[in-house]
Amino acid sequence: MRRANHPTQGASWADRVLASVLGRVSATASEVGPRFPLYADPDTGVWRTTSRGSWTGGFWAGLLWLRALSSGAPEHRAAAADCTRRLRHWLTQDTATRGLVLWYGTAPAAGPGGDAAAARLRDEAARACLASYAPDLGVVPWGDAFGGPRLLARADGVPGLVPLLTYATGGGRTAAYGHLTRHLDLCLSEDPPRPAWQAQPHGGWTGCAEPAPGWSRTAAWLLLGVADGLHRFGEDDRLRAAGGRLAALRLTSGARLVPLAEGGDPGGPVDTSAAAIEAVAALKLAVLARRAGDRREGERLAGQGRRILRELTTVHLSAIGALLDGCYDAGRGLAIRHELIWGDFFLAWGLAVLTGLVAPFTA
Repeated sequence: MRRANHPTQGASWADRVLASVLGRVSATASEVGPRFPLYADPDTGVWRTTSRGSWTGGFWAGLLWLRALSSGAPEHRAAAADCTRRLRHWLTQDTATRGLVLWYGTAPAAGPGGDAAAARLRDEAARACLASYAPDLGVVPWGDAFGGPRLLARADGVPGLVPLLTYATGGGRTAAYGHLTRHLDLCLSEDPPRPAWQAQPHGGWTGCAEPAPGWSRTAAWLLLGVADGLHRFGEDDRLRAAGGRLAALRLTSGARLVPLAEGGDPGGPVDTSAAAIEAVAALKLAVLARRAGDRREGERLAGQGRRILRELTTVHLSAIGALLDGCYDAGRGLAIRHELIWGDFFLAWGLAVLTGLVAPFTA
């Protein structure tokens, strides 16, 4: 797929690139119909799809909502609402990735004056996830919806689930805080952070071999969770310390703007989807720093978020608005230089924040 040099000079560069990315959303919608896009071939642009969306279905619904917010077209709003409705299947599935599916698939539409059905689904999802919370473990377990051990804590089970749980009355905020801090304590107990841990029958946790430490999305997902946690719980020393440690890994001037998919393999692929997540996290953390009175740190973080987005849009965005060079699973050789639907979503969300289409925090 041919790459394009998208200009980034001037105040409107983000508007122009966002329009290109949302144009790709329209083309994808025409291609996939009622199915959910997962990843696309970097040469042909053809999507691999799923019937129910897997753990990424919420990002497709979220992209459709961003398109609807941008265009204001009734047909775009109807398409987004229909896609969100089709995520209802995930309410009853045993997986912590319901946070990814049911938060990002509803949050862009569920605010004041938004889509009432999306708000209802969000609230139902919050109650369902709270019912799965295991107080003895301090987490909503990873679950068995995708096979493998059920009692896992994984970094990709944090984002989305933290804000989602806070909508559940009767303990949702307590569960959200416990879920976030348990993951942070486990993952950050090693350097580099280990993304996955298995609960043991008689207490304690054991680190899992896969995903391995150095996995590109470990810090990205955790940074997003910390930002959402600080927004909802206010200044918290535990969260602030964890966020500072993660930011020192990924949001400094010396860090690669686009991380390697596997940190231990400098000759391997990069992962633009992780970079897009980190850009959104940086923009969120910038808001929080300013709120806390640290204007200098806020400007630094906002600048880092913008630099990541510029890198993605000038180096890795195709002529048709597809974010290439995302890595689904380097270890299995699966879609290692592809367009990934969650990469597209976080790129679009970051650009939408820069243009003022959406706020960094949806609620």
